[in-house]
Amino acid sequence: MTLVQMHSRSTSTNTVPRTVADAMDPAGPQVWDTMTVEVALSVMAAARTGHLVVCDEDGQYTGLVTQARLTAVRDGFGYTDRLRLRDISDNDGPFASPLTTVAEAEHVMRHRRLGALPVVDEHGNALGVVALSR
Repeated sequence: MTLVQMHSRSTSTNTVPRTVADAMDPAGPQVWDTMTVEVALSVMAAARTGHLVVCDEDGQYTGLVTQARLTAVRDGFGYTDRLRLRDISDNDGPFASPLTTVAEAEHVMRHRRLGALPVVDEHGNALGVVALSR
């Protein structure tokens, strides 16, 4: 399910806003931040996905990398086959709590021009990803 799908709302006054927990897709492939860029691209191709959730050695979410980002890094000046995801990861990138409303997540994604937004619980575990449909 994607964020831009519309659902009819009840006219009742006790309607609860829909959260990203209701709209997210499973996190998909989760990889360690010690993985090389080349291996990550191979995993992404095999999984037929446009993004990977990156975790540290404790399994905690550290970032999200996209195929476009990995390809740009690989094709960039100074690339070596030893470059790891932790070296290129945007650790301070946005993520959503499962309690974030769909409207809030959609606003962040449109404002920051993101195609996907990870959903992370209070313990740092990646639960899923919400994405805007094209």
